[in-house]
Parts: sequence; C-alpha cells; structure tokens
Amino acid sequence: MPATLTADPPLSAAPVPARLLRLYLLLGFSAGLPFYMFNAVLLLRLARHDVDIVIIGFFAWIALLPTFKFAWAPLLDHVGVPGFSRFWGRRRGWIMLSQLGIFASMVAMAFTSDDQNLPLTALFALLLAFWTTTLEVAADGWRITLAPGQAEQAPLVAANLWGYRSAMVAAGSGAVLVAAWADWTWAYLAIALAAFIPFPILAAMRPETEGATGRTSALVTGITTSLAILLVTGLATAGIGWLVLGAVKNAGFSSQTNVTPIVLAIALMPFAALAIALPRINRLPADAPARMPGFVAPYVELFWRYSYGVLPLLAFVSFYRMGDVLTLTLSHPLWNAAGYSLEQISMADGLVALTSSMAGVALGGLCAARLPIGWALVIGAIASAIGNWIFVWLWFAPPSASVLYIAAGIDQFGHGLAGAVFVVYLSMLVSPRYPGAQYAFLSGFAFLLPRLIGGASGAIQKQIGYDGFFIMSGGLSLAAILLLPLVMRLKPRTA
Repeated sequence: MPATLTADPPLSAAPVPARLLRLYLLLGFSAGLPFYMFNAVLLLRLARHDVDIVIIGFFAWIALLPTFKFAWAPLLDHVGVPGFSRFWGRRRGWIMLSQLGIFASMVAMAFTSDDQNLPLTALFALLLAFWTTTLEVAADGWRITLAPGQAEQAPLVAANLWGYRSAMVAAGSGAVLVAAWADWTWAYLAIALAAFIPFPILAAMRPETEGATGRTSALVTGITTSLAILLVTGLATAGIGWLVLGAVKNAGFSSQTNVTPIVLAIALMPFAALAIALPRINRLPADAPARMPGFVAPYVELFWRYSYGVLPLLAFVSFYRMGDVLTLTLSHPLWNAAGYSLEQISMADGLVALTSSMAGVALGGLCAARLPIGWALVIGAIASAIGNWIFVWLWFAPPSASVLYIAAGIDQFGHGLAGAVFVVYLSMLVSPRYPGAQYAFLSGFAFLLPRLIGGASGAIQKQIGYDGFFIMSGGLSLAAILLLPLVMRLKPRTA
C-alpha cells in the first residue's frame, strides 16, 4: 500500500487480452441479471400480488446473503467441482456450477410466480442469491489471478461492471416489460435463459492445462455432479429455513416486530469475533496462517498483514458504497412520490441509466489505471455523493422529463465511477494466495452496513423526508474521504 495519496509507483502493464475483456463483460452481465431478480424485480412482483409491505421489507433482507460470502469463499479456493474443474480449472468449474444453480433457481421462481406460497418463494430466492454470489466469488478470484496488477485490473473491472450494470438495466426494465406483455413466469424464464448464455461459451473454452483431453466426459460428469449438489443445497436450505421459521414463530415475532436491531447484531457477530481475536492474531508468526485450516487461513492472514490498521480499513470500505445502496433503495419511491409516470421512469431506468453508468464505469476504470489509487478513490467518493444529492434538487424541482433524466444520469454516472475505482482498490488489498476468499470478505463487508440501513430506509424517510434522506446518504459516502489519509498510510506486513 502507498505511504501517502501521491506515492504510488508508475502504473504500467501489458495490455489485457481482448478475449478476457469480452469474457468478463459476459460474466458481469450473467451475474447482474439474477441480482435484480431476487431483489428489485421480486419486490415489485410481491407488491403486484398485494403482499403486505412489511413482509416485502423482510424479503429485502435476502440481499444481505452476499455479505456473508466469506463463509463459503475458501471452499472455492481449495475444492474443485468434479468434472468441470478437472478440465476447465477450479474457478471456471465453480462458475459453471453456479450458472446451473442460477438457471435452476430462476426456473423454480418462474413456476411459483403466483406467490401463493411465500416460504417457497423465499426458498428459491435465497438459492438464487446463493448461486449468484458464488458466481461472483469465483469470477472475482479468477480475475485477480489473471491480472494481479492495478493497471491490469482496471480494464477487466470496467468490462465486468459494464456487463453487470447493463444487466441490471435489462432485468429491471426488460423483465417488467415481459411481465406486462405476458406474466411473471415468462419474465423469469426469459431472464434465466439470458443469464445462462456464458455456460456453453465456458464449456467451449480451452482446458486449464494445454493438451488435456476428455472434454465431453468432463462435461457429463460435471453436470451430473452439479445436479446432485443443487439438490442437496436446496434440501439443506429448505430444512434450515423450516427450522428458522419455526423458531421465529415460537419466539413471538410477527410482521409488526422491529427486526433491524436483531439482524444487525447477528450480522456483526462474526466480524466482532475477528476484532476481539485481533490482538492474538497480531502476535502470530508470519507463517502461522499457512498452517491453519483453509476456511480460517485467508481471514487470519488478512488481519495479520494489516494488524490494527484493518479496523480503519474496514470502516472505510463500509462507508464508501453507502450512497449507491441507499439510492437504489429509495430512488424509485421518490420518483413515484414526485409524480413521474411509469413511462418516464422506464426511460430513466433504461437508456439513460445504461449510457450514464457505462460512461461512469469507463472513467472510473481510467482513473484507477492512470491515477494513484488514493486520488481515484477521492474522485469516486465525490461523484457518488453528488449522485445522491442530485435527488434533493429533483424533489424540489417541478416535475419534468428533463429533470428526471438529468438526475438519473448524474446518479448512475457517479455511482458507476465510484464502483469501478472501488473494485480495483479492493482487488489490490488481497493476498495472491487467497484472492477469492479475501476479496469475498472485503466486498461482503463493504455492503453489510449499507444494506442493513437500506432495510430501515423507509422508517428513516418518514422521520426526515426524502430531501433529508438523500442529504444524509450523500454525506455518508463523502465521509469515507475522512478515513483516506489514514488508510493510504497503512503499510501491510509481509511474510
């Protein structure tokens, strides 16, 4: 890590092959589609079926699952998927398994789209969130391995985020449009097919080891094994869910219970345990993580390497993406309350969002590749804050299409820029020995606090109004800059 904001070494690297850029554009698109289908699109579907708004709020907690991807990320670094991993390599094998899981989960959500059985809807949404997150963990680990340098990471991150954000637009507007023309079943089936496109492309790629044979047998073995894994995962999730629902009911919880403090306490428990263990981790010898079990070693190594500096580091990553998450939560209700039509909102969510977001991601990737990472992070934080504050102007401006499109464009541009810089920064923090697990931990922690606050955003808005809410959310994003001088001076220990 650099000692100051201006002390980065010169950034130079060989050009990233175009085939990798195309691949990560496609992988980003494949991961972005299902994210909206268990998040924003599902909440809209439930609302259209007149599900109580409090219950819909509970479904929003499903987006917390990716925060805990560190719990199973080490598995992807150490265990391969039989068949797939033998021929295509460990991380590509997990990507292929995840693609099958995403496809199966969305098909299940398609054929239960009447939402008559809400526990079943929640089960398939959780499975979709799990396999989507697993895909991201595998793809992130592979990306960091393929391009370990900052200058190499920037174009891959930009390509991945282009795909991801364009997929969010496709799912957010495309699925709703299909549902309007046909029904929710066809909407989920259409997105499931689109998200599955990378699977045959990956299956046709060259093997991990030059000269390897047995592509067909590896594919058959991999699919057979994957089906068994999907079945076991589904049954295990259903069993755990049944026990949790029973316990919640017996404890007297209902839709009127304020669960936010409880969720917050549970969510912070593993991180609090690591903080308590930090003094002991700090005293360990340099080779201690390498001698630990695989599910513990990546996190112990990260805490050992940054020592007590890991605490301000985690505080920084918790605040940096706050504005993006909170904007996603309340921007659409704000537009509706301000009197904008569905046609205007559709345009803002479609063409305006896509072009502005891609432009922001491109500039963010350029900043990350050409500037010291500290200054790139400052630019991203300012852009993200402005993307939130623009909605204060929208709230007070007389409703017009131009006002909506300008606000949506600035919002998407700012958060696209900040997102690209942030992904490159997180990628630089991980150890080459544990890229997937450590990136999963850092990126998951980055969204824990924002998503927990996002679940309570409706209650906050009732207290301070839309203008107060977006002033607050932009200020929280900008507050990350206050930690940058400290974070940029961190000097990690080396083994």
